[in-house]
Parts: sequence; C-alpha cells; structure tokens
Amino acid sequence: HLRRNIGMVLQEPYLFSRTIAENIGIASPELDTEAIRVAAQAAALDESITSFTAGYDTMVGERGVTLSGGQKQRAAIARMLVNDTPIMIFDDSLSAVDTQTDAKIRKSIQQRFGKASVILISHRITTLSAADKIIVLDGGHIAEEGTHDELKTAGGIYQKIYKAQSGIQEVTK
Repeated sequence: HLRRNIGMVLQEPYLFSRTIAENIGIASPELDTEAIRVAAQAAALDESITSFTAGYDTMVGERGVTLSGGQKQRAAIARMLVNDTPIMIFDDSLSAVDTQTDAKIRKSIQQRFGKASVILISHRITTLSAADKIIVLDGGHIAEEGTHDELKTAGGIYQKIYKAQSGIQEVTK
C-alpha cells in the first residue's frame, strides 16, 4: 500500500547494472517505452539519454557509474514519476543538478503531477521558494515555518541562508 502511494527519491540514488530504460521502469515491468520517455522528459533526462549512442538502451553499470551525479538523480526521479504516486518525497534529490534544471524539473512535476502532495527536502533556497509551506529544522526540531516570502524577512535561519545564497551577505555563526 505504501509503495503504491508514496514515491521517494534519495540524494544518493541506487541504479542497477542495467539499461537506463530498465532502471526507470524497474518497478513496473509492464510499462511501455513511451511511458518511460514521458517520465524521463519530466525529470529533464530525455535530452541526455538521446545523446547517448544507445539511447535508452545504454547500460549504466553498477550503481550507475557511467552517469554523472545529476543524471543518476534524474534517472531516480524518472523512476519515481513513472509510478505517478499521490505523495512524492524528494530527499535532497535535486542537489546534483544546476538551478535551471532544478526549476525545469519542479515546473514539469507541477504541470504533469499537480495533484500530488510533494515534500521537498533541500538546502537550496531556490528549490523551496515556491513551496506552499516551508519548515526549517535545527537540531531535529522545528525552528521556523512559513512561506518563502515570510521566512526570508523573519530574521531567522532561513533568512540567513537566503541572504548567503543570494549573495546578499555572508553566513555568520
């Protein structure tokens, strides 16, 4: 029941020594090539895959050694998206992609999977900025919560990180 309803992508995804298509569709062997490709497009991975000589039939090697960190994360995102679960958890799984790709993936997920509840765990403020609610943890406890606009001016941890990542000021401890 949980696996059908909750999809999760970790920061360090595990890929199998199989093709990219097999890695994306591994939990749902009945999937056709088009469904796998749609998920890869939503994860901003299709363009990279089609640039490989063997395309979706490219072997990724043990733990995905032939892919970059960002490509591994996007393959794991596509693997989760192909199942279209109502709850999606991204545990810092956009950390190895650049901010433009991060934004592209988040936009695609919202457009294609907008009814899903999405939980984003991230250290990157731009990843969190459009969230309905942001919870800042400190030492395992909730330190702040609110929207991006509320927290960036609240004078707390989030504001310090926002300013540091925006180049407004250095982080001070």
